Amino acid sequence: QVQLVESGGGLVQAGGSLRLSCAASGRSLSRYGMYAMGWFRQAPGKEREFVAAISWSGESTDYADSVKGRFTISRDNAKNTVCLQMNSLNPEDTAVYYCAADFSRSSGLGSREVWRYDFWGQGTQVTVSS
Repeated sequence: QVQLVESGGGLVQAGGSLRLSCAASGRSLSRYGMYAMGWFRQAPGKEREFVAAISWSGESTDYADSVKGRFTISRDNAKNTVCLQMNSLNPEDTAVYYCAADFSRSSGLGSREVWRYDFWGQGTQVTVSS
């Protein structure tokens, strides 16, 4: 089994920044080998939506149009962590943010589809005030 734990959420004013982190752990982690990671978010009354994804090497990334140019995804495989740097935040970014691991992708880029991910964190709340 694999556990994912997000941190770094909070309340910030519009125009501000936050940095989310996701730590992966579990005895099965080394057995799985390479895996892709993604960040998703879910606002009240809305479906969970894709935010960003990254490949195992970190060389390939993908972003939703709504965050492109403002958010940056990165990972440190030595520490089993993935981060999401969020700049120029606006109230529309308010949501619970989830990290997820996709072990079927191996070295490939993480998918934009929720159903492709195998493990999820519990989420961290991000609130942007106007």
